[in-house]
Amino acid sequence: MTLRRRRIAILGGGPGGYEAALVAAQLGADVTVVDSDGLGGACVLTDCVPSKALIETSNAMALLNRSAGLGIASGGLATVNAARLYHRITDLARAQSADIAARLAAEGVRVITAAGRLVGPRTLQAAGEEIEADAILIATGAMPRVLPDAEPDGERILTWRQLYDLTEIPRDLIVVGSGVTGAEFAGGYLALGSRVTLVSSRDRVLPQEDEDAASLIEDVFRRRGMTVLGHSRAQAVRRDQDGVVVTLADGRTVTGSHCLLTVGMIPRIEGIGLDEAGVKVDQRGFIEVDRVSRTSAPGVYAAGDCTGVLMLASVAAMQGRIAMWHSLGEAVGPLRLGHVAATIFTDPEIATVGVTQRAVTAGEISARVQKLPLVTNPRAKMAGLTDGFVKLLTSPGTGVVLGGVVVAPRASELILAVSVAVEQRLTAEQVAHTFAVYPSLSGSITEAARKLMEFTPDAP
Repeated sequence: MTLRRRRIAILGGGPGGYEAALVAAQLGADVTVVDSDGLGGACVLTDCVPSKALIETSNAMALLNRSAGLGIASGGLATVNAARLYHRITDLARAQSADIAARLAAEGVRVITAAGRLVGPRTLQAAGEEIEADAILIATGAMPRVLPDAEPDGERILTWRQLYDLTEIPRDLIVVGSGVTGAEFAGGYLALGSRVTLVSSRDRVLPQEDEDAASLIEDVFRRRGMTVLGHSRAQAVRRDQDGVVVTLADGRTVTGSHCLLTVGMIPRIEGIGLDEAGVKVDQRGFIEVDRVSRTSAPGVYAAGDCTGVLMLASVAAMQGRIAMWHSLGEAVGPLRLGHVAATIFTDPEIATVGVTQRAVTAGEISARVQKLPLVTNPRAKMAGLTDGFVKLLTSPGTGVVLGGVVVAPRASELILAVSVAVEQRLTAEQVAHTFAVYPSLSGSITEAARKLMEFTPDAP
């Protein structure tokens, strides 16, 4: 008797969808991906990949413009070729999408380029075809939230997905929203030469992040010439001749050449047949999932931004993989959000993992905290770096590393050492006894661990 191959249907080709497809195919399943926007999804085509490519250019600009402090004489400030910059970004995104398509094809995954919808808990409909499956994964992502009185036009009033259609670097950019996306673009365009006003409804930028890190970044923004308007909620945005006017809730107005709206995300689930399949959404409108990505409908899973669970590509990919391992009968552990490393790509970057300072301050968890300024690091001195720090949090009794924050250039790379310590339950002593290159920024991690040893008498 020949056993039938398990059939997997995936709606959406972003990180949650294509990573799930690869796992399912490698486990021998018959996999179909239905995607209408391009493989890689918004992450690759309009969000993560393009934004970080733009920020890489802005970081290079910032380094060039402060190179005099490193003893480099130049003929003046560098300038940006906007057309070349945006062309490079969109080419890079398309190339990455093509690489994903090639990988899926090599693994035997069938891709249908069309909009799709569920017509039952085991059936996906696309391009006039009904695809029967043993399990369905929904990975349709999310889209930018807009304000009722601030309708994007793609020319002067923009979401971040429309930036790459511009032909210029905005002269006077107003960024509405001071969360991760707002802070990243505000800092990036400031380095590219825009005059930037950041409108924040909260008392500081990055209100959900480590307070020490957020305060440092706001100080850097202001020092570099950004106007930061705290406690200032945007109420409306309108075109005005060749610019824009942002009206604040208190009646003040802010004028600029362009306005970038970064006021959150909403799930992209309208019209995909959730009701027909019996899939429930939560009070925020996101698809409800458990820690192995199951929805309320048997055989239907969901992954990525449409679930509202930590909107990170790495989390979406892991949710998708977990869904496939579970649906195909493999051993699998539940998603552990407490071990997820995240980075904010400002200059300097902010990278975090594990237990937060906020939880310690609120008395939710007990931890010893050691913060080491980057300015004490010899490699930082050589590079002329003065802004940043390393913070480690450890268990008072055992010295086990519970979490950490790194604020530094390439903090996204440096955080891996802390992530390994958190994941593997290493103690401050074990981290301290690990060799770090001298001189290196990573040396601040081992130095912070050595300082923590002074305060952990119970550590083995």
